[in-house]
Formats: sequence, structure tokens, C-alpha cells
Amino acid sequence: MFITSTETSPWHRGTTSAKNGIALSLGKEKQTVRGFGTCFSELSALALNDLSPEDRAACLDELFDGDKCNFNFCRTPIGASDFSTDFYSYAETEYDYAMEHFSVERDKKLLLPLIAQGVSRQADMQMFASPWCPPLWMKTKKAYSFGVFDRTEENYKAYALYFRKYMEEYKKLGVPLTFVAPQNEPCSNQVFPSCVWHGSDMAEFIGNYLGPALEGTGVDILFGTINGPETDSRYLTTRFCDYLGVAMLNEKARKYIKAVTYQWAGKYALADTHDNFPELEIIQSESECGDSENTWAQMMYIFELMQMYFRFGASAYVYWNLALFRGQSSTWGWKQNSLITVENGKAEFTPEFYLMKHFSHFVRRGAKYVRTLGEFSSNCVTFRNPDGGCVSIIANPYPFEVTVTLEGRSYLLEPRSVSTVTF
Repeated sequence: MFITSTETSPWHRGTTSAKNGIALSLGKEKQTVRGFGTCFSELSALALNDLSPEDRAACLDELFDGDKCNFNFCRTPIGASDFSTDFYSYAETEYDYAMEHFSVERDKKLLLPLIAQGVSRQADMQMFASPWCPPLWMKTKKAYSFGVFDRTEENYKAYALYFRKYMEEYKKLGVPLTFVAPQNEPCSNQVFPSCVWHGSDMAEFIGNYLGPALEGTGVDILFGTINGPETDSRYLTTRFCDYLGVAMLNEKARKYIKAVTYQWAGKYALADTHDNFPELEIIQSESECGDSENTWAQMMYIFELMQMYFRFGASAYVYWNLALFRGQSSTWGWKQNSLITVENGKAEFTPEFYLMKHFSHFVRRGAKYVRTLGEFSSNCVTFRNPDGGCVSIIANPYPFEVTVTLEGRSYLLEPRSVSTVTF
């Protein structure tokens, strides 16, 4: 199989060559692959709901069907994200430490129906979840944007119960939760729902409260989703040692941390994580979002991110926006890319959809990442599937054809293309 995508012709048969090209070879097998996926949100649900029932079903089939994109590891927010229609939590009653008024009822309007449509199409679905913000009364600043967690014993216990209630309610509703993470982007004060945590605070919460609260539930804890080391004014306060490093040196927390998730500037911690804790699973939790233009150049950049994440030990790669109206902004004004754009009741698959499909259609859960060797190896990501067959995703970032030879066969890579070969 040799499938190629270019800007003007996505997903077509590639051309082999009789001549040898740049030699690529296979090195050692590394980490095991968990999967690929996207994130569920209310704004994605609204965009898909603008389609006819037939077109909406076709889009969801394309994303989640095992014979198509085969997304099987997806993310959902705990409460509001910046792609909710507005800001909310599941425990709005002030100082309800026993969570007597906890409710996910609001999610039954948009978010849960979208999740159900994905889960119904993917028999092997796994999901993870994280909050953008705790209930307001648990913060020192009583607002969804900005602020920090109010670190009292009562709040820690109540927040652990909040997670437990969420997990129980979502599982009752058929959502196959595998992991929860304590906080989305804990390094950042944001104008959308957010809450700054230091790594030592997260370790205390995990080791003394969240971990014990989730014991026996079958839901594990991700340390994340970490968006540092940042490269701005937070550079000296968001280092690897300030987050994962300090948490893994906390014996109580380490017992419960089964994986770490990175996104955005978290990529700068990949090498340290891989070197210091090679046994710890690494998950990429949010692909960088673009500017709503959905350009081919941005897609080629995302390939570079995927190559880097898998090279440094990632087991999964998760795209952010499933679907958006063309040019749609987040609730705080950022226009972003998506896998599907919707305009005038019609859907269009974007370049980044095809990039994700070049991986997820071919690479199965349980595959092993295989290091590719050779002078073109930075443009190649290879996996060995459980059945023994290999999959290589190869980008040609140049404005001219390139021929590569892999395992005795040569492939003609079209200019500025992404290709998948199986062998």
C-alpha cells in the first residue's frame, strides 16, 4: 500500500520507482502505541449539528469507523473548556463539599450526544478527561479565568470527590474513561477557564487526595496536561523539574501517576521525560491549533510535531478541534484549525484531517514505534503493527520530488507531500 496526499490531491495512490533513492532503514522497536484521536467540545457539536443528518453521520463515520480514520483515543473536558458555549462547572453550589448538588445534566445537550456518536462507531474507544477550571468557590479568585486553586484541606477533599463523581456519572452514561488529568495547562493564567498549579501542588493533590479517591475505579491518573517549560516570562517557573520532576520524586504521587501528557510548550520537556523516566507513558494531549486558515504549510508543521513526539516516546497523539464553523473563534476570540470545517450546511475535510488519517488509518493499537535511520529519517515515522506488518509515514517538505528506498523498495515522493507506505 502506498497512499499520498498533496495540497491539490489528497489521498491517492502513490508511485513506486525502479531507481534507488535516499536509503532509509529500520532501527530498534521502542514504545507501544495507544492510539490517535481528537477532542470533543460543545462548539464542535454545534458545527456538526448544522449538517444534514446524512452528512453528519458520514463525517462521524469517517472519523471513528475502524476501517476509516479509526480514532480510538479521544479527549473530553471536565466542565467548561474554551470551546464550550459558555463557562460552567458541575458543582456551582457554593461550598458544597459533599457534592450533593453535583450534576453533569448540562452536558446531555451537546457534549454527551457527540461523544456517544463517536463511541458507537469505535468499539475500541478509550478516553481521557481534564478540567480547565475547578468550581469557582475552590479558587482564590472567584472567576473562571485566571487564578489559582485555594489549597485548603476541605477543597482538596471536595475536588477529589468532584473527580470521582464525574467519573461515575460519565461511566454510567457509557463514556469509556481510561484516564483523568488534574488540570489543563497548569502553567498558564488564561482569559478562558484556567487555574494555575505548581508541580508540588499537583503532587500533593494526586498523592493524598485524587489517587486514593480513584482507587478501584479502573480510571488512572495522567500527570497533565502540562504546557511547559514555557519560553516567555514563565521560563524559570515552569521547568521540567518544577512539574513532572518534583511529582515523580514524591513517593505518594508517583504511586498513582501512570502517564504524563504534554501539549504546546510541554514539547520542550519531552527529552528530559524520556531520559529520566523511560518507563512512564507519554501522551500528546492537544495538537497545536493554527489560525483557522487550515493551510497545507501548517499541516506540514504538525507532521514535524508528530515525528518529534513519537521519537521521544509518545504513545498517542490527539488532535484538538474535531469540527468548527469556518473561521469560528473560541469563546475568547482565537480562530483555530479543525479536522472538519462547516460552512453553509456543508462539511469539508482539512489538510490536518488527512495527516491524521495517514497515521490512524494504518497504525493499530499495540503497534511498536520503530526508529527510522538514514539522512531522510527526520521526515519519517515508522511503526510495526501487532500483526508484524510495518507502516511508514513519510513527508516530503521540499518543492521537488524525492525518491526514498525503504526495505528494498523505492517510493517517489511528490513535492510537499505526506505519504504512507505499508510493508
